[in-house]
This record gives sequence, structure tokens and C-alpha cells, in this order.
Amino acid sequence: MPLILMTGLPSSGKSTRMLQLKEIFEHIHEKQVCVVSEHKVMIESGNEKNALFSDAAKEKMIRGLIKSEAQRLINREDIVIIDAGNYIKGYRYELYCMSKASKTTQCTVHCEVSPETAWEWNSKRGDEQYTKETFDALTMRYEAPDSRNRWDSPLFTVLQDDEVPCEHVYKALYERKAPPPNQSTQCAPLSSTNFLYEMDRITLDVVASRTILFAQQLGLEGELKIPGCKDCTLMTRGGNMTPAQLSRLRRQFLLYIKLHPTTDINKIGSLFVQFLNTSLS
Repeated sequence: MPLILMTGLPSSGKSTRMLQLKEIFEHIHEKQVCVVSEHKVMIESGNEKNALFSDAAKEKMIRGLIKSEAQRLINREDIVIIDAGNYIKGYRYELYCMSKASKTTQCTVHCEVSPETAWEWNSKRGDEQYTKETFDALTMRYEAPDSRNRWDSPLFTVLQDDEVPCEHVYKALYERKAPPPNQSTQCAPLSSTNFLYEMDRITLDVVASRTILFAQQLGLEGELKIPGCKDCTLMTRGGNMTPAQLSRLRRQFLLYIKLHPTTDINKIGSLFVQFLNTSLS
């Protein structure tokens, strides 16, 4: 299923826009539309949203559940809409890699309203309101999509008084080719006798690269090009990329590859960087 990511500030009209897209695609284009709702996932997991968004571990768990449900539904014909804040750039990149691995198209619909308008709309939601503390925290942490990023593109920004560009969204999903899956999304059986040694060396080279060490020292956030890994970009988030955490993630990755092996040693660097992007988001 082609994938649509809804994104925007809290109470910016994401669910309303999602329903408009769903109605057009189902009744005019006769497509099956499956919605993965952040709100529904939170309820089913027994979490209240204000408490959840103040707990980083629970919030990360919810993102994992949303991704798992989308991954279960995705194919090449019908549509999956993820109705959630999707406010973390690294998480949107992770979802992009998922749709790319499934050889399907993806686009982003950004519901752009001012924080003042979003707060006004939130105040009318009755029992489903965000508290001011939660609203302000999510607004501050929101990383707006950028059409120059391949994982945010094609990007459709919908302002408060705009109509949803349903036909343009439809064309973006069905009238263009899906990006080809890259090496980091392909796996095959293990066969090389030197595989474990090479895997250990390559992953160690990644975590010990000067680029990452420099970013750690300065607490940088953003994209890092990893030397020796073609077309590999590590999405860093500053303080959470410590040497100890990278070493722990490297051990987890080595264990993962032993369980999900590949014959092509040239894929290891790309796989490891993708694993780091997922774990550090």
C-alpha cells in the first residue's frame, strides 16, 4: 500500500484531513484505505496521551507499535495513512526506509497552522485535550518536514483554509515509480567464512569514524555522511549518541545479523547505519 504520513503540531487538524483523504480515495478512486491511528494505538495500549508524551520510553514504544502496524499492512496497491504527529525527523526517515524496502510510494501531508490556532482548537476538544505543558513540549520538539529531504518528499503543506490536494496526492502515489530498495533493505543467507570477522571490523570502523567522534564531542544534530559507506547518512540527535550507547547498539546489531544474515559483506555498513538511525530516533 502506498504510504501517507500525516504530520503537524498537536491539534492541527491531522485527523480531519486524514478523513477527507480517506473519503476521496475510497469513493472516487475506489481504493482500500487503512488508517494507523496514533490515538487508537495509545488507547489500546492503555496509555493516556498527556502521561505518555511525558515518558520517552512509552512514547518510543508507541512509535514502534505504529510502525509495526503500518509494516504489516503495506503493499503496492492500496493506501495506508499514518495519522500521528510524526514530529521526529529521524522517525519519518525510518518510515521512508520501510516503504522503500516494500517497493511502494510515499508522501507527506503537513497540516500547518500556528501554535496559537492549534492551542485554540485543542481547547475545544473536551476530555481529549492536551495539557498546556504537553502541548508546549510537543510544539517545541516538532521538527517540520522539508521537501528537500527525500524522506519528506513529495510534501503537501495544507494551511488552515486550504483544501486538501487529494488529486495531487493521488498522482504522487500512483503516477510515479517507487524508489528502488537499497542494499540496506535486502538480505540473503550467510555463507562467507570470513563474514563474522569482516562484520566486526566494518561496524567498528563506523562507530570509531572521525565524523562520529567529532559529532559526539560537539553534540551535533543532523545528517552525518559516514566515510566508507556509500549513500549512508546517520541522523544524529546530539546527546543520545554517546560512545557507550554506540558500543551497545553495535553489539545488538552483530547479534541481529547473526540471526538475519546476508552473503554480501558490502551491505553491512549500510545495514548498520540504518540500524543506528532506527535505534537513535
